[in-house]
Amino acid sequence: MSLSRVTWASLLGLVIAGSAVAQSASDEIAKYRAMLADGNPAELVEGQGEVLWTTKRGPKQATLEACDLGKGPGVVAGAYAELPRYFKDTGKVMDAEARLVHCMVTLQGIERADIVRKPFSEQGERATDMEALAAYVSAASRDMKINLPQQHAEEKAAYARGKQAFFYRAGPHDFSCASCHSKNDQRIRLQDLPNLQQAAAARGAFASWPAYRVSQGAVRTMQWRMADCFRQQRFPQLEYNSQTAIDLITYLGVNAKGGTMAAPGLKR
Repeated sequence: MSLSRVTWASLLGLVIAGSAVAQSASDEIAKYRAMLADGNPAELVEGQGEVLWTTKRGPKQATLEACDLGKGPGVVAGAYAELPRYFKDTGKVMDAEARLVHCMVTLQGIERADIVRKPFSEQGERATDMEALAAYVSAASRDMKINLPQQHAEEKAAYARGKQAFFYRAGPHDFSCASCHSKNDQRIRLQDLPNLQQAAAARGAFASWPAYRVSQGAVRTMQWRMADCFRQQRFPQLEYNSQTAIDLITYLGVNAKGGTMAAPGLKR
């Protein structure tokens, strides 16, 4: 056998071995998630969120039970599966987190700056109010179909902007969301990167957030997921409840139509 044939055979062997290792790692991660699924620590945070929903707070000493998440005042079941959506009272497309902030401000009289100052907890800290409320609201849509509305002109515009943001390349590495999430069989550090252009992958991603991240010991929301992707792309920090964050979530959610909600999910 010639040297070139030996070299190519060796390289092929390394590729096959590397693929087997990656697949094995993915299988083990899937098994790990399945083992923990019945005792997802996010359930404790859901309970915290339910208490926040029904407790009188703020200068107005009111609960959030009159909050309209898109299905009528106080209706939580199924709401998350249809968010983001257009709200006539604000004239904006809002996701679950933006709407919760709106309700806390208007119903309870809490200052918006106080709510959004620290929406995400640090590792080892108690879940923030936003993380807890997002877990509670998303859990109320579990097993329901994802069905973001796209009838209103603002909803269609949010989707279009979200798609543009998904493919927008910038930063020191010239990355975009699509750099990691528009091709099949991509991984980073043996972690699968879903192709969010495919309906099945988009459904799996949207359906599982918010999620409890085992490595961080915390429930993370969809807005946190968007912000962390920006961080990894070396983009400027994504502002909480920004138009871009909501547009990207709209784009992902519309692509995920027909999927079944399973949040809060469980991540590595």
